[in-house]
Amino acid sequence: MGIAKKKTFALRLTPKIMEAMEKWAADDFRSVNGQIEWLLHNALKNAGRWKKEN
Repeated sequence: MGIAKKKTFALRLTPKIMEAMEKWAADDFRSVNGQIEWLLHNALKNAGRWKKEN
């Protein structure tokens, strides 16, 4: 089992959204990038669009 490669892309956020994400990430002891990844992962799972890896 190896480390999965991650793709990079630009994400434009309003200053208000970025400020809220920075605070939320800090509250959860994560980077903003890690917080966004966690948020997307949970949204995919909750929508039934995440296939569990073996």
